Amino acid sequence: MSELQGFILHAKTRPEKSDAFEAFFRGHVEASRAEPGCIEYHMLRDKQDPTLFIFYEIWASQADLDVHSNLPHMQQFRDMRMEYLEQDFDIRDIDMLSPSSATR
Repeated sequence: MSELQGFILHAKTRPEKSDAFEAFFRGHVEASRAEPGCIEYHMLRDKQDPTLFIFYEIWASQADLDVHSNLPHMQQFRDMRMEYLEQDFDIRDIDMLSPSSATR
């Protein structure tokens, strides 16, 4: 069994906070991709519902994901998330069945 840890996270933002959410979180994408153990990290915005953001993340191990989740900027975001969100995150754990196409 693979040690990879993956999930898809849906973030449903308040309409008046959607652009601020994007601006705030966009800066975390490249930093997260540079972290040890990050295999895939994508921030997506739904075209039909621009208040819906989707994050797709694959980490090499639970330990790598734990380090990422406990970084100060991620803790700050978790503490502030409801200022942006209409409802709390919908997180779905996933198994990665195909190999990564990442070239990092």
